Amino acid sequence: MIDLYSWATPNGHKIHIMLEECGLSYRVHPVDIGKGDQFKPEFLAISPNNKMPAIVDSDGPDGKPISLFESGAILVYLAGKTGRFLGKTDRERYNTLQWLMFQMGGVGPMLGQTHHFRNYAPEKIEYAINRYTNETRRLYGVMDRQLSKCAYIAGRNYTIADMAIWPWLRNWQGQGQNMDDHPNLKRWFETISERPAVQRGVTVLADLRKPGMDDKAREMLFGATQYAKR
Repeated sequence: MIDLYSWATPNGHKIHIMLEECGLSYRVHPVDIGKGDQFKPEFLAISPNNKMPAIVDSDGPDGKPISLFESGAILVYLAGKTGRFLGKTDRERYNTLQWLMFQMGGVGPMLGQTHHFRNYAPEKIEYAINRYTNETRRLYGVMDRQLSKCAYIAGRNYTIADMAIWPWLRNWQGQGQNMDDHPNLKRWFETISERPAVQRGVTVLADLRKPGMDDKAREMLFGATQYAKR
């Protein structure tokens, strides 16, 4: 049994989708990041960087429990555990991993900053909005060019790289983008949106996440609490 500590965010949805795709048994433990659950000692024992998602697998590689944080590492672990969605050959696996790292190092951080400065920052900083919106558009272009050559981001097969990227593109309007400008990316996005496991994955914890952000949530996510020594 896998214990999943998560919230309804793009990084959380990556793991929700993978667990649903693999049909693994799991229990969900909400980590309400707007209330500060990520700073609780019991969660920090699993995820020392106070970020979700994290998992505890009672049946680890040596038959003993293992805990993991960082969504990319969790995806690789689950792919290894099940033998699915990473690739069958070394060449396929390394190709999948490079696109997974592209998401972890580029798509996630840059689109996250785009959301922050366009939607959450207390003041509108034109330079920051333009910088991150333009970088988001560039990354969309990179993916569109890749997808002009293949069905999925790492080639002909659906992999954890697709699962990692797709949730970040669900709010493309909020990122100041137009999917019609990227027809190959749009085709890929719509194809993945139709997968039953993806549709189930994005409902995990979704009913607990409230629209908007109150002052407490803003402080927990962007204020002094985030940077306090622990």
